[in-house]
Amino acid sequence: MTGPVPHTGPRVVHTAQALVDEVVEVDVLPPRGGNAVARARHLRVGGAVTVLLAAARDGAAAVLTGSVGTGPHGDLVRAALDADGVLVASPVVADADTGVCLVVVEASAERTFITRWGAERQVTAGTLLSADPVAGDLLCVSGFTLEGPTCAPLLEALDRLDDRVVVVVDPGSAFAQLDDDVRRRVLDRTDVWSGNAEESAALTGEADPAAAAGAVLGRLPRARATAVVRDGARGCVVVVRGEDGGRERVTVPGVPVTALDTNGAGDTHTGVLLAARAAGLDWAAAARRANAAGALKVSERGADGPPTAARIDELLARLDG
Repeated sequence: MTGPVPHTGPRVVHTAQALVDEVVEVDVLPPRGGNAVARARHLRVGGAVTVLLAAARDGAAAVLTGSVGTGPHGDLVRAALDADGVLVASPVVADADTGVCLVVVEASAERTFITRWGAERQVTAGTLLSADPVAGDLLCVSGFTLEGPTCAPLLEALDRLDDRVVVVVDPGSAFAQLDDDVRRRVLDRTDVWSGNAEESAALTGEADPAAAAGAVLGRLPRARATAVVRDGARGCVVVVRGEDGGRERVTVPGVPVTALDTNGAGDTHTGVLLAARAAGLDWAAAARRANAAGALKVSERGADGPPTAARIDELLARLDG
């Protein structure tokens, strides 16, 4: 779905890479130079697409401003987004196809990634802001966009944003390795940090998720900043700076399930968390909903993207019952 982007309320806007995941399932990752026989192979969309589909399926208006290419992979991305009503605001890249991420999923549910860049790396500050974000919109930034040729355009886009746009940073494994000045510029404009325990520990040196969340918040100077640190099956920790400058911390327990495939779990969590916030839920309620969505995502091997709002509601109703 392309064309003018309506301003009808808080939207979830993603500036990061829309990729195609080529997923192969193996019993265990072979040693270097070794061999493994895959049990299954899937081709599905990933990256920023998972966040946006999670948000859209939970009722949010969702927009992609990352670039999408021309070719079979770009067509797959556009079809997946269009099926759930996610707008693509950025212009089509005519001379390159969308990149691919090889995802190796082991029987333990651990996954390993190898990415080949494509059209998603051809961006400008203008294309990243092509959704015309306004006050209240939740604009997502990935640490992986701060690597390579997309870094400078993203920093310029952040500088040009309306101060009332809510910037959400998903650090990924890349963020802690960035240049100090790049990290500082991004953290100075960050309203919400949404990362896992390992990513947060890499930034702060704090292995405990609660301590890491507090330490992350200490690096976010903006008023009413929020740090969300996911801790796998144990749930997540949320620390919010109040209007008086004080802190409120809540630990939101996870939903016990058997994890079969963790690919996309963090992106699903972030998408539902932001959709719930856009709908007006407080942080604790939004995080509980996101935890439920993440549990549903990991409990199905090769799942067709994030769960729907109806499935999340059903799981939460069972837990409440």
